[in-house]
Amino acid sequence: MFRLLTYNILRGGHGRTSAIAAVINACAPDLVLLQEATDLGNVERIAEATGMAEWRAFDKQSLGFLSRRPVASCGWVRPRVSRHAFVEVVPEGERLRVFGVHLSAVHAAWTEHRRVMELRALLRSVARHQDGFHVLAGDFNTVAPGDLFDSGRLPMRVRPLVWLSGGRIRWRTVQTVLDAGYVDGFRQAHPDDPGHTLPTSHPHVRLDYVFVPTSHQARIAACNVVRDPAAVAASDHFPVLADFDV
Repeated sequence: MFRLLTYNILRGGHGRTSAIAAVINACAPDLVLLQEATDLGNVERIAEATGMAEWRAFDKQSLGFLSRRPVASCGWVRPRVSRHAFVEVVPEGERLRVFGVHLSAVHAAWTEHRRVMELRALLRSVARHQDGFHVLAGDFNTVAPGDLFDSGRLPMRVRPLVWLSGGRIRWRTVQTVLDAGYVDGFRQAHPDDPGHTLPTSHPHVRLDYVFVPTSHQARIAACNVVRDPAAVAASDHFPVLADFDV
C-alpha cells in the first residue's frame, strides 16, 4: 500500500511548521505533495519534523514534496501557459508516478479559462504515461461538476471579479480531467460527502483533488479529507489523504 497526502500549507507555512508537521505525522504518508510551499527553510523544517528522507521545493515557487524514502526521480515542468509549475515524482521502488498540481487561483470566468489551459498543458505532459499507473493530485482551485458553489461566501474582495467576468462561472477544469479518462478518487469513495477542503474555519468548497486513470480506479483503497481538529489551525486547507494498492 502507498499513502499519498496532498496539502496546501498556506503562504509558505510561516509560523505554523510545527502544526503542519503534526498533521502530516498523524497521517503517516509515504509522499506529501505541498502547495504554497514558497519558503525553503519552512519546507526543510517540516521535513525534519516528519522524519522524511527527501524533500524538494523552489524558493518563491508553489510546489514541493516530502518523501518517506529517497525518490527515483523528480522534476518540475512549467508550460508556457501556466503560472505554476507541475511537479513529477517517481517514488523509489514503487510502480507509480505522481504529478503535483497547483492551478491558478481566484474564482472567476477568466481564471477558470486559464485553469483549463494549464490543465490541458499538464495532460499533454502526462500523455506518455497514460497507460501506466499515475496520480494527479493537488489544489486545482476549482469546483467539480455537481458540487455546490455559493458565491455569496466568497471574500468581499473576490466577489466583484465574478461579476466583472460575467457573473457566472462555467466549471470546466475538473470535467476536462474526467473527460481525459480519470476518476475523482474522493468522489468515488464518498458519493454523498461534499468533501469541502476550504476554508478550515468554515469549510464550504472543495478545491483539493486526487485523480487516477479510470483503468486503475480499483487501486484506490481509500481517499479522505483530513478533518482532524489540529488541521484547522495548521492551514486554511484541509489535506486529502489517499491509499493506493501498488
